[in-house]
Amino acid sequence: MANTISGAFALATLSLLCACATPSSGTVYSRNEARTAWSVVEGRVSDIKPVKIEGNKSVLGTAGGGYVGYELGRTMGSGRGRDLAGAVGAVAGAATGQVVEERATRQNALQITIDLDRGETIAVVQAADVAFAPGERVKVLRRGDGAARVAKL
Repeated sequence: MANTISGAFALATLSLLCACATPSSGTVYSRNEARTAWSVVEGRVSDIKPVKIEGNKSVLGTAGGGYVGYELGRTMGSGRGRDLAGAVGAVAGAATGQVVEERATRQNALQITIDLDRGETIAVVQAADVAFAPGERVKVLRRGDGAARVAKL
């Protein structure tokens, strides 16, 4: 019973941690992006396409899934079979945990194509947390490393 409870607790913890992934939003900045100069250019949205941003694939999903699989596998066997069932469960759980983490952190996004006022056309992919429309005037914020985001005027 204790193994089942600890396995369920580990699965719940993994789920919560996966849900806390930082989005690739146009309105959310990481700590490293604060106090960083961005150049700003204006333009007009020419096209919007819904896309997906892949989720995280970290050690957390693999290790968490492996632990849960190990604990659940050990509840299936007895004696030496218990250890073997735990090992098989750990491998299966690790693979499953990685897939669960990636899917849980996957985001709906937009590929926004913008005709900049200076004649250049660019496309920016960001989380679909702000709606844009073709023909809408927007500003594009660019960092020195090439990262960009689209924002309302």
